[in-house]
Amino acid sequence: MEKERIVFIDWIRIVACFLVMLAHASETFYAADASGLAGNVSMLATESNRLWVAFYDGFLGRISVPLFMIVSAFLLVPLKPGQTMGQFYRRRFTRILPPMVAFMLIYTFLPLACGGMTWEQSLADLKRLPFNFPSMAGHLWFMYPLISLYLIIPVISPWLEKASAKEERLFIGLFVLSTFMPYLHRFVSEELWGECFWNGFHGLWYCSGFLGYLVLAHYIRVHLDWSRRRKRTVGWASFLIGGAFTGWSFWLKGVPGQVIDTPTLEWGWQFCTPNVLLATFGVFLLFSCIGQRKAPAAVAGLSKLTFGMYLMHLLFLAPIAGWIIGGDVANPSLPVWLAIPVIAVLTFLCCAVTTKLISFIPGSKWIIG
Repeated sequence: MEKERIVFIDWIRIVACFLVMLAHASETFYAADASGLAGNVSMLATESNRLWVAFYDGFLGRISVPLFMIVSAFLLVPLKPGQTMGQFYRRRFTRILPPMVAFMLIYTFLPLACGGMTWEQSLADLKRLPFNFPSMAGHLWFMYPLISLYLIIPVISPWLEKASAKEERLFIGLFVLSTFMPYLHRFVSEELWGECFWNGFHGLWYCSGFLGYLVLAHYIRVHLDWSRRRKRTVGWASFLIGGAFTGWSFWLKGVPGQVIDTPTLEWGWQFCTPNVLLATFGVFLLFSCIGQRKAPAAVAGLSKLTFGMYLMHLLFLAPIAGWIIGGDVANPSLPVWLAIPVIAVLTFLCCAVTTKLISFIPGSKWIIG
């Protein structure tokens, strides 16, 4: 019998999956090379590109990854009573690792078969697989922090079962402080709180990163007893303030016609920054106000497909973006304000249909999760 689903979590999964595609659709409008996505350097062709990339990728898209992280933690922490570390690892990793490996191989050899990569590049990617994602699948970076989160869940679960709301707030406060470090590194000092060329582990190392989202998810689920009205008020304010800063930070640096170092252009876009954290917290609160007792069948079904859709989406996004852009990001076939969401919507639909078709194949869980 299928376990009872949490309706607002199904909605978040779908929206977060779409936002990933929206962010990558936006990247095609500031890529400075032939890859189609932003690499080490970027360039915005026009003021329109500058504005709409800042809106779609910064204001909206940046919360996608933290939403996935917070959803995973919300569902999995703490461990079920009696569940061992080994049982947890076996259940989680048999779900995500085989599809991850399958798509690593697909991104390694499919571009070769389509003429988009040489044998030398494919073989180099193959040798790289035990250590990192293939060169044509940059979005698979997400799998490694997700794996790290799964590894730490059984370790932190016993503390979370016993921790008071005050103790969790203390940890979350330290996490929030750590989210300011990207800005301190940029504007104050490249080395903070013990960092130096022989030590990369700063004083807040073990209170930073996506672990903070994990504890925040547990705190929201167990200790946050706000009314729906308060959640909506705080949620909208947090999302608008955090999202506005994130979008503005890109717009500020994105001078059209100039080749810009991508980390400089995206200086306010790291997922563990206070603005992205604030926007993610706000959106999660807003979704938690959904009062449906049972999700529509289409929503529940689509939610189950989102992992496979995420894994495959670049296979569709690149040709769709190329078709709409037509080789000229300054003058795409559709206005930029429309082109970006159209690329994302078409990619989302293609991925949903393809993943659903694959799901009918026996053993499909080893490919799409």
